[in-house]
Amino acid sequence: MSEQLKQKIFAAINEYCDANHNFGFDPKNPTIRLHEPTFSGEEINAFVDQMLSTKVTMGPEVRKFEEQYAREFGHKYGVMNNSGSSANLLAVAAIANPATTNSLKAGDEVIVPSLSWSTTVWPLIQSNLVPVFVDCDPKSFNFDLNKLEAAITPKTKAIMLVHVYGNPCDMDALMALAKKHNLQVIEDTCESMGAYYKGKAVGTFGRVATFSLYFSHHITTLEGGITVTDDFELAETMRIMRAHGWTREADEHAKYVAKYPDIDPRFIFVNLGYNLRATECQARMGQVQLPKLAKFVDQRRANVTTYFKNLSKYSDIFDFQHETPGSRSSWFGFSIVLKPNCPFSVKEISTFMKSHQIENRPIIAGNIALHPVMKLYEHKVAGDQSASTNIMKNGIAFGCHQAMDEVAVNYVCSKIDEFVKNYKK
Repeated sequence: MSEQLKQKIFAAINEYCDANHNFGFDPKNPTIRLHEPTFSGEEINAFVDQMLSTKVTMGPEVRKFEEQYAREFGHKYGVMNNSGSSANLLAVAAIANPATTNSLKAGDEVIVPSLSWSTTVWPLIQSNLVPVFVDCDPKSFNFDLNKLEAAITPKTKAIMLVHVYGNPCDMDALMALAKKHNLQVIEDTCESMGAYYKGKAVGTFGRVATFSLYFSHHITTLEGGITVTDDFELAETMRIMRAHGWTREADEHAKYVAKYPDIDPRFIFVNLGYNLRATECQARMGQVQLPKLAKFVDQRRANVTTYFKNLSKYSDIFDFQHETPGSRSSWFGFSIVLKPNCPFSVKEISTFMKSHQIENRPIIAGNIALHPVMKLYEHKVAGDQSASTNIMKNGIAFGCHQAMDEVAVNYVCSKIDEFVKNYKK
């Protein structure tokens, strides 16, 4: 009886979603959002199924998703958590923890891209590390590697890179620099899931990497994130720190039980920690979402091809982000940067596009070193920042997500055509 009732619930959810979840472009009511949901009945039913079991706190389904994710992209270990920002926090906190071999120490400098997001930087400060901001290459939006090498000092101990908007960094050159200067590499891959550099998944190059499963990212568990590594010790530390600093979810839990026989084995605390746990419901959702990622990325890439086809004619007034040679970007968004001779401002084109129901936004956070918060914390700005600052002042991003198609992209481009034509009159 219970199973029959549950199947009725699932059928009703599917019926509702089939009737209401059409997130594709409607030419009669043209609206282009920065993102549309990647999930529908199948994911909701998986979530509800887990809710109905009442087994919702982190457990075997989370571990199953971790293993599924690691296997998909060639990592040894995955540690799911409650957001991409938490993934960054967990990765940096673990790599700067005294229990970690070759850990970063308070006062160590970590090179970070100026063109980045806030929670790429905050974990460094929270671990008493010193972020050193380095400018980007204006074509790839990733690190300018010449400026990066010039920023390295005897205090530099790590590079925390970002594959900006899904575009892989030049990992051959970057890893060669890291090896030359004996630097650890942390990959913030929160906005680049499904991207590859020379056939190898991003996130598999450094000591640890982070991914986001937020609603507006390539796939979602509503909120959520995952850290990945091939370093067993680091993975264990992240599992321990993820949940209060206790050993309950550690692979080697039995080792701690034997070592501390006088402490209740359920509550052995061996490190500091947080509560960054994901839920079983989120994990079930992720298990359904992950197999759909490749198709979503294919659609994003097709959309970007259409954008370039339509907008390359404006190369006299627009710059564009270009895919790193040898890479396969997962295109988190599509961006344009107004050139100095452009006759209009970002605010003007942004306002026009919004008036035609086309959402747009700045590119990441722009040059994060220019935000007022940085006045409160120790940091360094390494050399010229002109490219990141220009992208901050003159850049704008539009959607290119899985719910868009050629018709949708053509609509966006037609409005850009209309704006440019009218403005030039």
